[in-house]
Amino acid sequence: MSQDREKFATQVNSEVLATVRAIAKAEGRQLQALVDEALTDLIEKRKHARPRAHVMGAYLASHDKYAELYKKLAK
Repeated sequence: MSQDREKFATQVNSEVLATVRAIAKAEGRQLQALVDEALTDLIEKRKHARPRAHVMGAYLASHDKYAELYKKLAK
């Protein structure tokens, strides 16, 4: 990931911000480091939330062969 920095402004729930500041202080880290970590975690979570195209393709293709079995299992 690039080390270039860009400033941005946003608003956040005051309790959330207070908690994040306390975590940063307890860990001896800067707030921006925790924000970077949180945003990176969110990106990774979103990337992996969707099934890969080839996995989804195999799943959908299996419906042709196993449609009746899937219906029985659903009951």
